[in-house]
Amino acid sequence: MHENDEKNVLIYMLAGVGLGALIGAAAGLLFAPKPGSEMREDLAEKFKELKGKTEEWISEQRSKRGVSEALEEVGA
Repeated sequence: MHENDEKNVLIYMLAGVGLGALIGAAAGLLFAPKPGSEMREDLAEKFKELKGKTEEWISEQRSKRGVSEALEEVGA
């Protein structure tokens, strides 16, 4: 896979995650039987969780890319 392809995949994945988070948040607000303050706290917690998972995934992808680049240099 070329570097540009990897960047495009990452961009599309992050866009999909962001869109999914927005749709989920909107659905949660529309169908939640909780008061507004509780809902905001729940959404903030879920957002932090999603952000952490996304950052972890990005770090993993960067380290994998670094390993593959190092292997290519050794093989060259």
